[in-house]
Amino acid sequence: MELALENNIQNNMELSKEQNFFLDNMLGQTIDRGLDIGIRCLLPDYIEDTIIDLKDNIINLGFKDGISKSIEKAIDTGKSLIGIFSGNFENVNQVNEAIKRGGIIDSVSEVLDNIFDKLNRSGKVNSKVMDIIQIGKDSILNSIENNIESKLSNQILISTDLDDAINKWKQYYNNQDFNNMDKEYSQIKSELKDLIPLENTLNEARNIEILHNLIKNNGKSFNLNEEQKDLLNKLSLVK
Repeated sequence: MELALENNIQNNMELSKEQNFFLDNMLGQTIDRGLDIGIRCLLPDYIEDTIIDLKDNIINLGFKDGISKSIEKAIDTGKSLIGIFSGNFENVNQVNEAIKRGGIIDSVSEVLDNIFDKLNRSGKVNSKVMDIIQIGKDSILNSIENNIESKLSNQILISTDLDDAINKWKQYYNNQDFNNMDKEYSQIKSELKDLIPLENTLNEARNIEILHNLIKNNGKSFNLNEEQKDLLNKLSLVK
């Protein structure tokens, strides 16, 4: 009993790390893209070299590290606010709510204030450019927020498409239609790559993978031997 509990705790910790790593990468890239769009909107008349130089200076002054900490803080705060005490998100809606309530935009705003202050003191950026981006900071934040909302909305779409593919796979399994099962299986694998790791979804996908490959390696025949049927019953995947 104690060993099972320890294993469960360990699995929860590993999944939490996977989820945080996924969100750090996804949101980090999203915020960086939002920053780039925001700066370009504020400086439409400036040459590309000026934009690149400005972005390089922002990155070199610790923007990425600051954003990573902001994401971590937002995730932890959001989980606490919506009552996720296990450490793991169970569905995409929880992810969206936690990120939005976790104060990520306020944290990003603080990071930008710190970076802009360093830029001013360094004198590496034209004073006119600095005035424009500081005055237009809210515009940059709006761009970042819109990018985050778009990315989170996309997670919902991916989750919906994945659920649809899983349900279709089950229907085709019940109809013993392996060719269409195979199409949905490819869709499932594709959607999983872009979706935050979720325990129930991952478990169901693993079960599908086992059963799918079991039938495939059986010459696409649904006539399974007793050992294979026993495995099928343990999976409790389909009716």
